[in-house]
Amino acid sequence: MEKTSFYDFEANTINGKNIGLDQFKDKTIIVVNTASKCGLTPQYEGLENLYQKYKDQGLVILGFPCNQFANQEKGTSEEIQEFCQVNYGVSFPMFEKIEVNGKNAHPVFKYLKSKLSGGIFGSKIKWNFTKFVIDKNGVPVKRFSPTTKPEKMEDYIKKII
Repeated sequence: MEKTSFYDFEANTINGKNIGLDQFKDKTIIVVNTASKCGLTPQYEGLENLYQKYKDQGLVILGFPCNQFANQEKGTSEEIQEFCQVNYGVSFPMFEKIEVNGKNAHPVFKYLKSKLSGGIFGSKIKWNFTKFVIDKNGVPVKRFSPTTKPEKMEDYIKKII
């Protein structure tokens, strides 16, 4: 069956449990590919701040570790989870390490890239911390570049939450 909505997909949590993304229905979602050893890693703090500020209004952030960019996410699921919690207090859902580009790209990222291209460079994800926003109806509505700090997304999130 062709997947036509964000909610049609499944993913494995960082603890290895397969979940349907339909459990995030009626929420505003930010999907982000993350890495622990990247110059942009401090964005975890901004993402967590956004999550804490707006989670009660329906925001959820889904973090997908990825090692495709300069091997900046080499750790195991346990190491990644510990790093995120100890260094940034991450409490939003994290998932198992995945690929975001190429033939082995996770279906969620293939779908998001097909709906929101990256501008003049096409749909390929350029680096860690590319952020996709999905509205409450499961529709991908905006893509933010890796260098866009989470604080700069706040006005947009407030409008659509």
